[in-house]
Amino acid sequence: MQWGWLMASVVLVLLAGSATAAPARPNVIWIVLDDYGWADSGCYGSTYHETPHIDALARRGIRFTNAYAACPVCSPSRAALMTGKYPARLHLTDWLPGRKDRPSQRLLRPSIVQQLPLEETTIAELLRPAGYATASLGKWHLGGPSFWPEHQGFDVNISGTATGSPPGGYFRFNTPSMKARDDREYLTDRLTDEAIGFVEKNRDRPFFLYLAHYAVHIPLQARPDLVEVYRARPIKGSPQHNPIYAAMIRSVDDGIGRLVQSLERLGLDDRTVIFLTSDNGGLSVKEGPNTPSTSNSPLRAGKGYLYEGGIREPMIVVWPGVTRPGSTSDVPVSGQDFLPTTCQIAGIAPPSENSIDGESLVPLLRGTGKPRREALFWHYPHYSNQGGKPGGAVRMGDLKLIEWYEDHRVELYDLASDPSESRDLAPNRPADVDRLRSMLARWRESVGAQMMTPNPEYRGLGAVTPPKSHVREPGDNAGR
Repeated sequence: MQWGWLMASVVLVLLAGSATAAPARPNVIWIVLDDYGWADSGCYGSTYHETPHIDALARRGIRFTNAYAACPVCSPSRAALMTGKYPARLHLTDWLPGRKDRPSQRLLRPSIVQQLPLEETTIAELLRPAGYATASLGKWHLGGPSFWPEHQGFDVNISGTATGSPPGGYFRFNTPSMKARDDREYLTDRLTDEAIGFVEKNRDRPFFLYLAHYAVHIPLQARPDLVEVYRARPIKGSPQHNPIYAAMIRSVDDGIGRLVQSLERLGLDDRTVIFLTSDNGGLSVKEGPNTPSTSNSPLRAGKGYLYEGGIREPMIVVWPGVTRPGSTSDVPVSGQDFLPTTCQIAGIAPPSENSIDGESLVPLLRGTGKPRREALFWHYPHYSNQGGKPGGAVRMGDLKLIEWYEDHRVELYDLASDPSESRDLAPNRPADVDRLRSMLARWRESVGAQMMTPNPEYRGLGAVTPPKSHVREPGDNAGR
């Protein structure tokens, strides 16, 4: 009788303990594509590209129509994702190592930090102490070996190096941690395999997976069988008609489908939050063979520009049981919001609000509120390889002001009525110009933004010797 009573007591204690135990932390996956344009998915209006699995994510979660990268080029946007900070605050405002100054420039670039400093707290360094397994797969482009993901809070780094484009290309890739097994293996497929392997290995603990595809960055290289599919596909008036680029997108989309299927097979799909976005706008000018890659229409311009085509991004979030399936949001959000949002989802404290610039989007995902901030800001004191000029921008509500640093000229657009930025309202709305321009100046001062200086070697536009939009600098490796 005493033994039976004791066993019953133990059972009751265990049951009571299980009833009050904290729920398991959700898994989190960030899928970040490279140079993937706002209009490149079927769910964002493309009639040429096929993205059934990305579209399926949109049907399961929330699709953002006013999501932004922190910069019109890659490294700064990725630094913002990792830290929740504006690139201007980090003094990391161009792709690394950056485009060298030229006699054709009126202004000289400021010095830029050549890596994500180890002193910065990354999302992986926040999640790992909470029991998360952490992995960075694919593109890193935030500094040399001493600053690779394994020194920034990631347990696993596969293929992440200082370079921005795939070392060796998409078929003969070769990095210290991952090499092509034969000449037919495709990099995007291999990264998907590695992602599935990480998920399988860590199925019994919470994990954070940063899947940063090199695709669809140049060089444009795709599986020949898929290229032929799109060569034969009718364009039907679409502004997008590059069959190689479309085939690269199809491989990414197929990989996303395989990853989601693995989550379902392992019974993890209901407790895995998925974020999908890009690091800047689609490449809309010629920069190497087989480009331009895409059109961001109806948005203006593309990668390297402060116009909407250069900074507005696709963004989808699937949080099972929380995000309303098939919903959309037109609230402006940005890459620096990923870190505080993920921290709140995981139930951990982010860095203090004074040390990060992003805001948690959890109230927006739950449908209970919106970010408190007044505006979003950009600072790009550089000449881009794609032809973009140095400037800054601010979006408050539907109004967007761009200030060009060469001559301090400003442009003002109402994005609600003019998403193509075709009608400059600055001459007719001086009060709005003054208000937004002052706001942008105060923000630059608050984050310690570095400004450009006059170029004493300026020789005018005639001093340009190489082609303006596909120049290669020593050590560049097309890593933008």
